[in-house]
Amino acid sequence: MRSVPGSSMGRRLVLTTFGESHGKCVGAVLDGCPAGLKLEEGDIQGMLDQRRPGQSAISTQRAEGDKVEILSGVFRGSTTGAPIAMIIWNRDQRSTDYEELKTKLRPGHSDYPAMIKYKGHNDYRGGGRFSGRLTATLVMGGAIARKLLGAALDVQTHSYVSQIGKVAMGKRFTEKMIPDIYGNDVRCPDPEAAALMRAAILGARRDMDSLGGMIESVTTGLPVGLGEPVFGSLESDISSGVFSIPSVKGVEFGSGFAGSESTGSQNNDTFVLRDGAVQTRTNNAGGILGGISIGMPLTLRVAFKPASSIPREQPTVDIKSGKDAVLSVKGRHDPCVVPRAPPVVDSVVALVLADHALLGGFIGPVL
Repeated sequence: MRSVPGSSMGRRLVLTTFGESHGKCVGAVLDGCPAGLKLEEGDIQGMLDQRRPGQSAISTQRAEGDKVEILSGVFRGSTTGAPIAMIIWNRDQRSTDYEELKTKLRPGHSDYPAMIKYKGHNDYRGGGRFSGRLTATLVMGGAIARKLLGAALDVQTHSYVSQIGKVAMGKRFTEKMIPDIYGNDVRCPDPEAAALMRAAILGARRDMDSLGGMIESVTTGLPVGLGEPVFGSLESDISSGVFSIPSVKGVEFGSGFAGSESTGSQNNDTFVLRDGAVQTRTNNAGGILGGISIGMPLTLRVAFKPASSIPREQPTVDIKSGKDAVLSVKGRHDPCVVPRAPPVVDSVVALVLADHALLGGFIGPVL
């Protein structure tokens, strides 16, 4: 496995991202996409619109249009096999809101380690390179990977909000619920739970606080054999990618941590033949055994911590004065980042799966 810089992911399908929250732009370069994939800016814009800020009372009010421009790699409506460069211009920064953060450390945020690592040269405005704004770059590449998987293998990935704070979905997710994922601003396919989740988020905003939550992801149509054990297993690479999403603090596949409380006879997935194909009666493995896909749906859950930037006063330190201080974070921030994250999780999962599909020869260099 060749090493890549910290701003790149993938081996055959390599995504490199650039930009800062309050810089001129954010962008991505996707290298390794096969030639012949039908692609236009609208294919990417659709997923960016699902992630875009300022769409409702439960998200940040930063008013960014997030209009993507494809700069290279597409000719006459199809990919050419060359690197696909994409860019989004930042239009609605309010950098003065962050002047206090030059010396006061935000509790729960990356300001302090970034300041030390880069000896004060890091861009602190809006979190700079560490901002959730950079998830737009993941979606740029992920939208292409998702379309590639669908066109070449009929693989479909769908992520949705299953929990906000202590409010969880009361229904088991089924394929029939896919159209309902974006039927509300919480991005939960259970309307009753979504209403309670929305109320909880608005309550946190009124209290000048924030909430975390959980996203579940289901991918269907995967062939048997994706994955490169030992250190390039599907779980290894998906986990690595998902943990690159800001605020993610936990990932589990299949029965996950709950499986540790069960017995082997309960947790094992019994093999059966259905229409001549080997499948399993249950899917506690989450579609992966030994780091390799088994043809069953790939299921995972992603835990997001509460957003660290909150207007409530919190104790901290002022590194300039060397004294204790109090900080109330200014600016426009999400009281809960989870409702904007399903397209981001979709994107990361799709990028890893498409990379493995190319590595394993399931997708060729030309469609």
